[in-house]
Amino acid sequence: MSRVVAVSATRRTDLGRERVALNSSYVRALIAAGLTPLLVPPLLDPARAGEALDAASGLVLTGGEDLHPSSYGETPHARLEDTDQARDAVELALYRAARGRGLPVLAICRGIQLVNVAEGGTLYQDLASDRPSAINHVDPKGRHRLRVEPGSLLHRTVGDPASVNSRHHQAVKILAPSLRAVAWAEDGVIEGVELLDEGAPWLLAVQWHPEDDVETGLFEGFSSEASQHSVVGHGIGKQDAIR
Repeated sequence: MSRVVAVSATRRTDLGRERVALNSSYVRALIAAGLTPLLVPPLLDPARAGEALDAASGLVLTGGEDLHPSSYGETPHARLEDTDQARDAVELALYRAARGRGLPVLAICRGIQLVNVAEGGTLYQDLASDRPSAINHVDPKGRHRLRVEPGSLLHRTVGDPASVNSRHHQAVKILAPSLRAVAWAEDGVIEGVELLDEGAPWLLAVQWHPEDDVETGLFEGFSSEASQHSVVGHGIGKQDAIR
């Protein structure tokens, strides 16, 4: 069975040269879970993005820039940060292709936001001004407590984390109708979602950064699901077991 998983990436410019980039912490976490990460550049033609899943048994959507609000029918907020509409288009296509193939999906930080938008939801473009609270969600060293819905797939996968290293200035606003919220910060900001249909393929999307923490449950749970998929023919992902 294939243990290769597709992983989204960003792009940046160093010394005048554009590069495709992925934080090494994602790679290390996936390797530690027994997976082989295959980086997907954000430069692909969205119409062909699904081909990146031909050799993959799962998809990981990683952190990065803000999603451009045009993807959910809004105009840019004054505090909108860097966006990359080419990356948005590729990752939306990747996500929809993975859903169509029944592949497991793990979405982190920007990933949870992209999943919500792909499924028809919207985002707070800037939490500090749109939904102020006592929690400083943008603090890169900050942590906060998390409430996880008992009995949810997320709860069965990670239990009740004492705290999480959640750092972001955007978040889920209107939750997509196909999703259900299963984790919240102390101020009520949604920090975890999964598919409403319990018979649907495995999907966990979280706002925090498990790749930078000691928490391994999400990667191990994702790895377990990915190992139940085989890659046959010309990349048609055949699901051997569905939750």
